[in-house]
Amino acid sequence: MKKVRTTNPELIKLIRFLKKQSRENKVKIWRDIAERLAKPRRNRITVNVSRLNRCTEKKEIVVVPGKVLGAGKINHPITVAAFTFSEKAKEKIKGARGKCLSFFELVKKNPKGSNVKIIG
Repeated sequence: MKKVRTTNPELIKLIRFLKKQSRENKVKIWRDIAERLAKPRRNRITVNVSRLNRCTEKKEIVVVPGKVLGAGKINHPITVAAFTFSEKAKEKIKGARGKCLSFFELVKKNPKGSNVKIIG
């Protein structure tokens, strides 16, 4: 059986970056996220905004190793980092005074990964 690999150059770059940051900062959370992103697309995580609303508190930092979709409502500000966002999800998170970040921005902002919650 042929081994399936990721061909998306953006995703490959992100996985390498996260593994490098994990080694440099001696933090396991970035390696865990990189391994979750390396899974096949059909096994990657998709999370709706309603689930983020249920599983988080105000001002939390959340990581979704996959895609954030716009189904549901959010009523408190949170910072979300994900591989991709749907347009509706971005609108709803920003409408609740939250932030949508890429993994690169999150790692530069918080290299030790402290107070980061993985959803999915």
